[in-house]
Amino acid sequence: MPTLRIVLGDQLSTEISSLKDIDQDHDIVLMCEVYSEATYVKHHKKKIAFLFSAMRHFASELRGNRKYHVEYFKLDDPEPLTTFTEAIERALKGANFDKIIVTSPGEYRVLSEITHWKEKFNIQVDIREDTRFLCDKSEFKKWSADRKNLRMEYFYREMRKKYSILMDGDQPVGGKWNFDTENRKPPNTNFEIPETFLSRPDELTLNVIKLVEKKFPDHMGDLTHFHFAVTAEQAQSALKQFITERLKYFGDFQDAMIQGEPWMYHSHIGLYLNCGLLLPLECVQAAEQSYHDGYAPLNAVEGFIRQILGWREFVRGIYWNEMPNYASLNFFEASRDLPSFYWDADTKMNCLHQSVKETAQNAYAHHIQRLMVLGNFALLSGISPPQVNAWFLSVYADAFEWVELPNVSGMALFADGGYLASKPYASGGSYINKMSNYCKSCSYKINKKNGPDACPFNYLYWDFLERNRGKLGNNHRVGMMYKVYDRMSEEKKLAISKDSNQFLSDLESNKGSVKSLS
Repeated sequence: MPTLRIVLGDQLSTEISSLKDIDQDHDIVLMCEVYSEATYVKHHKKKIAFLFSAMRHFASELRGNRKYHVEYFKLDDPEPLTTFTEAIERALKGANFDKIIVTSPGEYRVLSEITHWKEKFNIQVDIREDTRFLCDKSEFKKWSADRKNLRMEYFYREMRKKYSILMDGDQPVGGKWNFDTENRKPPNTNFEIPETFLSRPDELTLNVIKLVEKKFPDHMGDLTHFHFAVTAEQAQSALKQFITERLKYFGDFQDAMIQGEPWMYHSHIGLYLNCGLLLPLECVQAAEQSYHDGYAPLNAVEGFIRQILGWREFVRGIYWNEMPNYASLNFFEASRDLPSFYWDADTKMNCLHQSVKETAQNAYAHHIQRLMVLGNFALLSGISPPQVNAWFLSVYADAFEWVELPNVSGMALFADGGYLASKPYASGGSYINKMSNYCKSCSYKINKKNGPDACPFNYLYWDFLERNRGKLGNNHRVGMMYKVYDRMSEEKKLAISKDSNQFLSDLESNKGSVKSLS
């Protein structure tokens, strides 16, 4: 009897485990576009268009090159589907399958849905490990089991050894595991930054774009300039372009932000990795080879590899170790609503304005914009973690919950109380000023610490520390900052409190002191 093999929208790889041992003469591959996946949060239009187009191109590849039998349910079919379960029910009607095979999904809520299929449809359901990742769930659980503190650096070293990446015997190439201290140069506006990969939409993609505009008109984003890769071949071209044109400067300037330069020297391949068009090991090995060939320096190559081989695998392990409870963690008991300018960029704070504007345009912002501008502001302002997580999950094309939730709740918001990171990534305006040219065009003055013209980050930072002294006072990594605060005059402390209360009150009421004048 034939088998029904499911390929989800973030599993677009011919290497996916659900397609292993397929009987191409009898088995059916099922792919489906469903409303619930596009709307459980209001995903960016470019994100939906990218995934639907990539899915349709992948289905075409399976039918053509692989000669697989593919059943594909589209959202613009006469009777579109709402859930995966509805798709399974439709696929099983009139068919006689002996079992369903599916690769374990990337999100807990989807896995919860899949686990009910056996009982609902009275059919065997084989949920296979997602072998695209370089550390499976059981391996990470074993590594983390007896550790008091989980730190990515130690996990990363084990992964380097396991895959023999940038290794000289049992020692790291260059004598150090981590070259992050060399990767914090401020922006250089004299450099000509190469363009990111641009792909011209074909007819299939243009049809998807029309579909998204029609079905999701009130979602964030602009589909006028759509240039994402939508096939594995195009994604590999994007990787190659990054390796040859931008990787050599990636290390030096990976934290830098320049107004009007959304891509900088970043790879912009996270969306391709996370949906399966690229595989992590091919990206890691391509970067490593560029070092050995003399095209890119070690600090750049190591920094790039650490993001994939270290951080990406680490946060996935954290996610599956801690779900479902991780999603509800709120260490600081933050409850303020997400400001409207996270959607419309209408704020006088230029760093936030630029980061949100570029997010709306591109469904992308690089990691420092996400962590030290958008995340930092949400942390200092006490924005509700569920609302912040929903926003990040909505607006970025590379965002799936397994990668988004630990990065936002653990890294940006410290909502897990230090399980993932040893301290909150809180900062005043000086860091943003050092790493960007945003402050030069801002309505607020970065050098002013208090008053209506002062950069809000400057006083919100100290107010955040004082508000949360009971929870952070014993954290050795922020202890020095409390000593600095305690040496301030009472007048200075009062000014910090007054300015913060006024700003946060205006934030809640959407008043003009926070909003842009444009």
